[in-house]
Amino acid sequence: MRVRPKLKDRVRELTRRTRGNTIGKIVAELRETLLGWKAYFGIAEVLSPLREIDKWVRRKLRCYLWKQWGSAGYRELRKRGVTVREAWNTSKSAHGPWRLSKTPALALAL
Repeated sequence: MRVRPKLKDRVRELTRRTRGNTIGKIVAELRETLLGWKAYFGIAEVLSPLREIDKWVRRKLRCYLWKQWGSAGYRELRKRGVTVREAWNTSKSAHGPWRLSKTPALALAL
């Protein structure tokens, strides 16, 4: 079934880091796309693909924001209530934005 790969390709296209859009605009575009796919999946009443896609999209958005923050990542995490230690460890990590998007600090902040 080619449904999920097509949806993921569309989400990847909308959340490319080089697009230069605000997070609000990206969320609005994603909402439009995801509502259509939700209607498509809703006919079959299958929730597991929707849950998987939802988790993946939220992680993509956390990755996008982390990359957008750049060197101000520590400051942004602290503003959003993350502890000093977690914010420091996350911001000074050598891992890339995709891996860091799954950390507890980013999940708490966003």
